[in-house]
Amino acid sequence: MSTKLKYFLGLLISIPLLPFLFFQGKYIRKKTPVLPKAAVPTGFVDGQFKSTLSLLTIGESTIAGVGVKEHKGGFTGALAQTLSKVFQQNIKWRVYARSGYTAKQLCTKIVPKIEETTADLIVIGIGGNDAFTLNSPKKWSNDVESLIHLLQHKFPKTPLFFTNMPPIKEFPAFTRLMKFVIGNLVEIQGEHLHILANKEPNVYYNHEVIRLKEWSIRNNLPINTTGIYFSDGVHPSELTYKVWGKEMGSFIFNQNIHPTKPPIPLF
Repeated sequence: MSTKLKYFLGLLISIPLLPFLFFQGKYIRKKTPVLPKAAVPTGFVDGQFKSTLSLLTIGESTIAGVGVKEHKGGFTGALAQTLSKVFQQNIKWRVYARSGYTAKQLCTKIVPKIEETTADLIVIGIGGNDAFTLNSPKKWSNDVESLIHLLQHKFPKTPLFFTNMPPIKEFPAFTRLMKFVIGNLVEIQGEHLHILANKEPNVYYNHEVIRLKEWSIRNNLPINTTGIYFSDGVHPSELTYKVWGKEMGSFIFNQNIHPTKPPIPLF
């Protein structure tokens, strides 16, 4: 079944349920505590190597580190630690992210603020807010394509890596209805992103659908304890960021993109 047909079938089923979805969403927003984004959006992983890679991460609340105090304990910090180990290089990192942003807002409000003119790796985490606002797959694809082209223009030689889509079907705070409607939509968006990444040069998407039980098995964590993965029922916990950063770092390394730079003196 094509993603377009899946979207329209889901839309037909969902339309009568939209009033319920609206009120459930309002209730969950009221019930869920408002967590701040992480502090200290820059960092350096000193592995005592002779060369250093520069990493930029951009995106929505998960990249903004909502749920942890500082970014070093969030996704970017965990990712940088993994990348340093697998590439055997130091990692200089910086985060550009904002909670609540869609792909379009990244284009208009985040990319213009990026101060760096060069980067070795760029990692992008989006999708949740485009699903929450019920953006159509077509609009999503257009906005993501615009984002890719903006970043390629600014960083023409830098590989772009998109993280997995958020596992909305596993959010403890969401009702079954919300998991069905928004969870299915985010997976359809993921399929569109996969198509885009395959046709764009130097663009990669980790298309594995996150299943927390599988994560637990792979990382020797308790099974059937979904709560350990969330800080508020929606946003990741520090444990999740650690696992996700490790998984994403391994994905990047396995794409056979091995950036090398001339040694940078440590002193």
